[in-house]
Amino acid sequence: MNEKSLLEETLALHIKSYHLPEPEREYEFHPVRKWRFDFAWPRARVAVEVEGWGRHQRRQGFEDDCEKYNAAIYNGWRLYRFNGAMVKDARAIDFLRIIFFA
Repeated sequence: MNEKSLLEETLALHIKSYHLPEPEREYEFHPVRKWRFDFAWPRARVAVEVEGWGRHQRRQGFEDDCEKYNAAIYNGWRLYRFNGAMVKDARAIDFLRIIFFA
């Protein structure tokens, strides 16, 4: 399992452990570009991307992500991005708990 997959599984476990609403995984939000979110709550228009290292750090990957994220925000999504450290030390789940239980 690669690092990003492990981080996503960790966040999924945290979401379940804290009884947050269950997200849709790999949710396709753009019908033309076929872009997907790692986690999405479509009714709330909330999306999460777990950022790993690698593709996102190369110029083209970064530019592609900017286009994807801007399109999501333009189309009414609240998009939150978490890196590996934020998932591992629980800052990601703490933030999501505020979003869903504030």
